Order: sequence, then structure tokens, then C-alpha cells
Amino acid sequence: MIRRVLLVDDDAAVRDALCQTLELAGMEAIAAGSFIEAKDHISVAFAGVIVSDLRMPGRDGFHLLDHARAADPDLPVILLTGEGDIPMAVRAMAAGAFDFLEKPCAPGDLTAVIERALRTRALVLENRRLKVQLETGDAAARLVFGNSALAEGLRSTVRAAARAGTEVLVSGAPGTGISKIAEVVHLCSPRAKGPFEKRASAGLSRDMLDEIWRACGPGTLFLDDIGALPMDTQLALVDALDRAQGGVGARLIAGSTQDLGAMADKGRLSAELFYRLQVMSVRIPSLSERPEDIPVLFRHYVAQASEQAGLRPPEITPDVVAELMAQDWPGNARALMSAAMRFALGLHEAERPDAGMGLVEQMAQVERSLLTEALRRAQGQASAAAAALRLPRKTFYDKLAKYGLKPDAFR
Repeated sequence: MIRRVLLVDDDAAVRDALCQTLELAGMEAIAAGSFIEAKDHISVAFAGVIVSDLRMPGRDGFHLLDHARAADPDLPVILLTGEGDIPMAVRAMAAGAFDFLEKPCAPGDLTAVIERALRTRALVLENRRLKVQLETGDAAARLVFGNSALAEGLRSTVRAAARAGTEVLVSGAPGTGISKIAEVVHLCSPRAKGPFEKRASAGLSRDMLDEIWRACGPGTLFLDDIGALPMDTQLALVDALDRAQGGVGARLIAGSTQDLGAMADKGRLSAELFYRLQVMSVRIPSLSERPEDIPVLFRHYVAQASEQAGLRPPEITPDVVAELMAQDWPGNARALMSAAMRFALGLHEAERPDAGMGLVEQMAQVERSLLTEALRRAQGQASAAAAALRLPRKTFYDKLAKYGLKPDAFR
């Protein structure tokens, strides 16, 4: 998540010092010397918070606060006040300011207030996004979580698969949520009002397949682990698909964590079935490919687990997020969901997923996450990412090579 702060102060020296403090805290500072310079950044879509001096020549902090609240009443504005401005700051709080700090303020005090404001802003924007999704009825937007380019690409592919009307193959590493994505494809399709039947492929006989196929009718049949389907049932399935081309019978969505092409080459999967599934394929990226989505998914799973347990969701602090980002999550969404359930129940410290890792491994994971986040913020511009991390270009590229990271993947 981009941690953006619009910093407004007419004193250049103070402004530069505050910008440095914010950047050292991992925030993106947008510096402005006046209201005039700042106003173009202030809008309902601004994904950040505002920190402004109260006393400025011309249009002061009060004017900026009024302008920000008119643009978006939920946009946090933090005011910086001089020693004699406390009564004015109290009036500003009554007028809707998020908080105020007396200058000079300790860096830790400033960043703590900003962190709180950023969390508040992120929650507001996420709630708005979910409300829009609910109003549009877009199942892909409602049920496929994540803010990364890969997550958005997955949503687009799901929608395309739903429109295509052909057979669909949903693939991914174990734990990525293959059956869930299959159901989202069904919900986005014209067959959404029909039944959605989920069946394991292993041990499924021809007779059972025929019975399920008829029961699905105008809906969708999802066969998980399609590579485990017995060969005679595979042939029966191909026949059923041929009949369905005339508009009769269910639509097939198959799931797999295996290389079906290799299975077809070895004769373990019907080549005809394989090529039919290849027409429309949805691949789910693993969490290691999109680490910036980990906090988004974790917050969702914690809220879900807390609601199910009748508990108030615990606070997810930056330290918790950093710990999550430092892990590879080979179990993907399923493992993250289990961790979220433990966290919601207060068992997080007792069962840390990285408990068996040494310091070197943990530090390597943190370093990789920092590199990934810097590249994402810089939209794949390696020089900008290296500058943000204050690393020489050669050192930066050496670290990218060490972790197999390619800047082009973040553009």
C-alpha cells in the first residue's frame, strides 16, 4: 500500500526536515510550500493524508482544512501548531481536523499520528471500494481480493472466462483457492442463477458423471484435480461436452495444480480433453508473486474470522504486517487464512509460521519484501526504486539478481 503524505509548510527548512523524517519512515512525501501548491493534490481520490502548518502567509491551515473537508469529509488533516497556537488548534479539531501536534515535535510522535491517520484513510477507501463493488454486482470485484496488478489481471481474466462460455481450466499452486475462483467464474457468467456443483475428480465413474451432468442442467460443473479423473470417465466427459455444444447440459470448469500438458504427453490425460480446457485458462498467481496483496487478504480473513467467532477484530499493527510480508507463504491463501484465524483468536504469538526459521532466512525474506515493495511503488523503474532505498545501482541490481526479481514485472 502506498503511504502517501501531502506535507504543507511555508518554511523550506522545516519542510525538508519533515520530508526526510517521513521518507525514513517509509512514507511518500509530497511537499508543498503553500495552499496554492497543495490544492491540486486534494481530492476525494487522494489515497493519503495531509499534514499542514497552521500559520502560513495568505491562505492558512484553516483554509486548507475547509477545502479538504469540502473535497472529502473523511480525508484526514493533521495540523502543526506553534507554541501559542494551541487554542486555534483546538478550534481546528472542532472543525474536523484529524489531530494536531505542537512544533517542534519528535519524529516518533509525528509518524505515530500519521500512521494512525493512514490506517483510517485506508479503511475508508476500502469500504468505499467494497460498496461500489456491491452496488455493481461484480462478483470478481467482490470476491477476488488484492490491489496488485496481478490481482487486477486475475479479475479481468475471470470476467473474460465467464463471458467466453467455453470450458475453463483454473490452475495454480496448492492453496491458491482454485475452487473459489471457479465459483467466481460461474457467478460472473450468464449461468449464475443455475446450480454450481463441485466434485472431486478422483474415483468419479462414468455413471456418476452422467448423473451429475444432468443435475447441473443450465448451471456449472466444477471438477477439482481434473488430472485424477479416470481415463474412461475422461472420454465420457468429452462426449458430454460434445453434446453440450448444442446448448444442452452443464458448463465445465476444471481445476488443477498439476502440469496437464505433461500429463497429456504421457497419456495420463485425454489429449482432446486437455486441448478443450486450454481454450480458456485462468492461472491464479501465488502470494510470493504478489506480496503487496498479503496485508489486504490478511485483513479480510481476520475480519471474517472475527465475525464468525463473535469477536472484535484485533488491531493489525505495522509490526504484524512486516512479519507477514517477511514470509514466503508456500501454502498461499489457505495458509494465510489459517494464520488470520489464529490471529483473530489471540493465538498469533503461539504459532508463528516463521518459528522454525533462522535469523538469516528471516532477514532475507524481509529484504526481498522491501525490494519488491520499492519496485512496485516505482512502477518498475529500477533507478527510482534504488534511490528510494538509498542503495547504489550496482548493489540494487545485485540484490535483484539474488532474489530473481525483474523490474519489468512491476510495470
